[in-house]
Amino acid sequence: MNYTRKDLLGLRDLSVDEMSCFLNLAKKYKALNNSDIKKSDALRGKTVINAFFENSTRTRISFETAAKRLGADAINFSAASSSTKKGETLMDTINNLEAMKTDIFVLRHFSSGAASFIAKHTTSSVVNAGDGLNEHPSQGLLDIFTIMEHKGDLKNLKISIIGDIEHSRVARSDIWAMSKFGAKLTLFGPPMMMPLGVEAFGCKVAKDMEEAVDGADVIIMLRVQLERQNASTPFPSNREYSKFFGLTKARVLLANDPLIMHPGPINRGVEVNSDVLEGDFNMVFNQVENGVAVRMAILDILNSNRRKA
Repeated sequence: MNYTRKDLLGLRDLSVDEMSCFLNLAKKYKALNNSDIKKSDALRGKTVINAFFENSTRTRISFETAAKRLGADAINFSAASSSTKKGETLMDTINNLEAMKTDIFVLRHFSSGAASFIAKHTTSSVVNAGDGLNEHPSQGLLDIFTIMEHKGDLKNLKISIIGDIEHSRVARSDIWAMSKFGAKLTLFGPPMMMPLGVEAFGCKVAKDMEEAVDGADVIIMLRVQLERQNASTPFPSNREYSKFFGLTKARVLLANDPLIMHPGPINRGVEVNSDVLEGDFNMVFNQVENGVAVRMAILDILNSNRRKA
């Protein structure tokens, strides 16, 4: 089955076959990225605009790198220095940018559903690079790609997702996608950082950190998103968080030679101890490397679908 959609907005509604289209092509692009000449003409003459209404380092630069390696003109748009600060609406901003013959928008926005809204009102392709508390599909795909590289198949793998799940769009994309690939997921985090009705995800919910990591093949740690906290969700001190919810070397030993993953940025000594990050199981930089290949595959496939439309 081929991926035939104009946009990539989330993983919740995608089949394993559809997601595998991106993963399989990403293998080709990872090989290209490891060659002497990291260039393709797949998007030659195309324009990709990274429209980021939230701050980002890894995701924005990763998409910019991906677009340039495919031969596209990659343009970074920053809301902080745009006319949105003068009152221009999101749709008017996108319409103006589309009038410049933009082929693909990579959109990050603080509102859930923003990418879907834009996709319905533009003929350009839209990649959701993170929308509010909804999804982050390219991160979910690169996480699966990284796990498959080292573990082969996700079927029956024990994967623990730990931390600020309530505010994590990465967690949601990982949960929706990895469940479809047959992984057995465990969730754990501070009570005030767990979504109401978390049971609806269909995942095991651990009662403490030791249970969460016990026998895990993969441990995905999440950043504490202080910028999304409010007065109704009091945050413990960093010391308290590390004691009860942080990943230490002793806790890693309870797992099954696990891959340690994190979408970044990492708060060292809070979510993960430095000695864990310096260990052999750390996959964080592998995730970053694989992110470029996966995002090249996403841009290539969406561009091909636009040509066929």
